[in-house]
Amino acid sequence: MNSRPSNPTKLVIRSSTLLFCGVVLIHLFAAQIDAQRSTSRWQTLNGDAPLVIARGGFSGLFPDSSIAAYQLATLTSVADVLLWCDVQLTKDALGICFPDLNLANASTIDRVYPNRQKSYSVNGVTTKGWFPNDFSLTELQKVSLIRGISSRSEKFDENGYSILTVQNVATQMKPALFWLNVQHDEFYEQHNLSMSSFLLSTSRTVSIDFISSPEVNFFRKITGSFGRNGPTFVFQFLGKEDFEPTTNRTYGSILSNLTFVKTFASGILVPKSYILPLDDEQYLVPHTSLVQDAHKAGLQVYVSGFANDVDIAYNYSSDPVSEYLSFVDNGDFSVDGVLSDYPITASAAVDCFSHIGRNATKQVDFLVISKDGASGDYPGCTDLAYEKAIKDGADVIDCSVQMSSDGVPFCLRSIDLRNSAAALQNTFSNRSTSVPEISSVPGIFTFSLTWPEIQSLTPAISNPFRVYSIYRNPREKNSGTLISLSQFLDLAKTYTSLSGVLISVENAAYLREKQGLDVVQAVLDTLTEAGYSNGTTTTKVMIQSTNSSVLVDFKKQSKYETVYKIEETIGNIRDSAIEDIKKFANAVVINKDSVFPNSDSFLTGQTNVVERLQKSQLPVYVELFRNEFVSQAYDFFSDATVEINAYIYGAGINGTITEFPFTAARYKRNRCLGREEVPPYMLPVNPGGLLNVMSPLSLPPAQAPNQDFIEADVTEPPLSPVIAKAPTSTPGTPSTIAQAPSGQTRLKLSLLLSVFFLSLLLL
Repeated sequence: MNSRPSNPTKLVIRSSTLLFCGVVLIHLFAAQIDAQRSTSRWQTLNGDAPLVIARGGFSGLFPDSSIAAYQLATLTSVADVLLWCDVQLTKDALGICFPDLNLANASTIDRVYPNRQKSYSVNGVTTKGWFPNDFSLTELQKVSLIRGISSRSEKFDENGYSILTVQNVATQMKPALFWLNVQHDEFYEQHNLSMSSFLLSTSRTVSIDFISSPEVNFFRKITGSFGRNGPTFVFQFLGKEDFEPTTNRTYGSILSNLTFVKTFASGILVPKSYILPLDDEQYLVPHTSLVQDAHKAGLQVYVSGFANDVDIAYNYSSDPVSEYLSFVDNGDFSVDGVLSDYPITASAAVDCFSHIGRNATKQVDFLVISKDGASGDYPGCTDLAYEKAIKDGADVIDCSVQMSSDGVPFCLRSIDLRNSAAALQNTFSNRSTSVPEISSVPGIFTFSLTWPEIQSLTPAISNPFRVYSIYRNPREKNSGTLISLSQFLDLAKTYTSLSGVLISVENAAYLREKQGLDVVQAVLDTLTEAGYSNGTTTTKVMIQSTNSSVLVDFKKQSKYETVYKIEETIGNIRDSAIEDIKKFANAVVINKDSVFPNSDSFLTGQTNVVERLQKSQLPVYVELFRNEFVSQAYDFFSDATVEINAYIYGAGINGTITEFPFTAARYKRNRCLGREEVPPYMLPVNPGGLLNVMSPLSLPPAQAPNQDFIEADVTEPPLSPVIAKAPTSTPGTPSTIAQAPSGQTRLKLSLLLSVFFLSLLLL
């Protein structure tokens, strides 16, 4: 399967400053789209595409307002990206670009001038800090920019990025469009510094396209000063309960009188919640009429607060592209611009994923394989998770088969119920046992409960990032019903959109030898009963295992495709191992780090594992893809679409195994990949590129090379025959002797022996 677009162009970025340490390769990324979008013209005020405004440049990665941030924003965004500068005034009345009135919030000034902290009244609140009006530009040249948000990477804090003047940004970056934001005009006026005078003098040598401020009096002072062809004035709204300093009215009250705003501004800049509010549980409620009302008043609407690495409404499933699309392409309205810390994602959302629907032409071909269904949105392996995965565009849905004590195969990620997505009732706590062949700690295993008992369990959604206080869809955290393999197969047959099912089989040897349960035969029997073996369904069946012996057993007894999963993180795979794998497998699954190794969440390079397997005609599927930004390397800019693009367009893998099938399925319809020239925000990242622009003082520790995968890692003895387990009489514990469920073929001793001897012949 060819997973690459027709034009595999890569972008090579050469920096013009020493701050980028010479040559920087940035093979850029992809974004994804929300389905079923409006196909009408842009519903902005003037009908043009929404503007992408880079707040302080690419401030989600590099220090805000640094030369690196502005350069990366220019190189990875739409051609007319707006560079945003928060203007502050120095003691000598020079304008600098800095995100906060307190310089200590994003620079090293407190280390350089530890004794120059002062207290001032800012909008009526006494505030301590290091303020620009107390320092000359010369003094500030000794200060370096650092991250202003502590949750972001500190790896670029030692790069020594200088504070830039407005003139620096204009002359060095030559922005297509330049936006100056004046947050504290009244403060500077109280300290005998005139922001309006600075802007007027600067406009003689610098092209200023937009000026914004949250202060009404500032616009009253500059109205008429710039002439008819001057910058667009945009009034910035803060919190609805906050007071505008010059009118002493709340911003909420000003919002109710947009005709008043129109007297001094051509547009408004509002927080996201002004348009798409959230309830107390962080779910969206119906949008307000603000955009339509503002457009009727002749005002453009710009929206602030977009960042890939912050909490967003649960409705978006941790996908920033979906959030952008809800503002620019929802069928009812479109805002006129978005202010973002990650302009690459905004650019891709606007240009690549807007105005296309679920049935849009696919631009790239690969398999979207679910992981326990859409387990990022619902409890895994439930009917709801599988149904959503199918609705979201999965090509293949998966079932990790476990066995109950009464021999029923069913779908659940882990054989240990305590590690799975099922919440255990206290009544089963006495079933805890130690099974060193499976786990180093005691567990409550599926083979200790009957299928009716397992059906009584309450499903629970997986929250792999709760340590970061990141949770998944809490309203549906216990929704859905666990299903048997038979029910799973029946469900898959009813959807023609599915190309296949992936059935994962693990712990087969232990179940045969110690529990008297033959999971291989149970799967084969269930497939036969569901009509998958006699041609009554066109749905392809793939059997996956980390054990070669299991796949050999399936190969002997069926014609289903087999998929070998390599659990280890590997840096290379030997020819002998590949040849061995080809004897029993049709495809291979590897983890993400076996494609792009990383250190401290920064990519260090790319292996040749995918290339080597594909040269031997073995398709490569990669797991595990998740939307949450903490699951991704920094190189992917906290954007799941950027990550998918790197693996599909960059590494050329044949399929993604994902807990969020919608994100991967939407990527297939990425309009930008169908163009003769792929735009920079849809080109794959260069693995290890960020390390090239990192100070040697901040480089992550060198990692030992990942292991070579050799033939000895593949070869296993054949599966042992089933050994019947004697009945137990432990109070509260059911008999665990192998019993065939209703409709399941009972195993004969002669069949067991024949399977055993056949497996020996294959050694």
